[in-house]
Amino acid sequence: MAMRLKDLAVGDTGCVAGFDKGNAAYRRKLLCMGLTPGVAFTVTRCAPMGDPVELRVRGFSLSLRKDEAAALRVEKNPS
Repeated sequence: MAMRLKDLAVGDTGCVAGFDKGNAAYRRKLLCMGLTPGVAFTVTRCAPMGDPVELRVRGFSLSLRKDEAAALRVEKNPS
């Protein structure tokens, strides 16, 4: 079941399920940063106000702002 990145807590793992329609600019930017459908990631940190959130993906750390993360659909891996 696809959900939003903001629904995951620090330490959760998941994979990219896809992107929201209508956010072509953010979708292209996220794809360029390595967030392709099916790639696994771990939520490593989250700022106190929730913006930005840091992911560990493909061996590097990636920080996303709320508006960028809103375009991303994810699936949580079972713990």
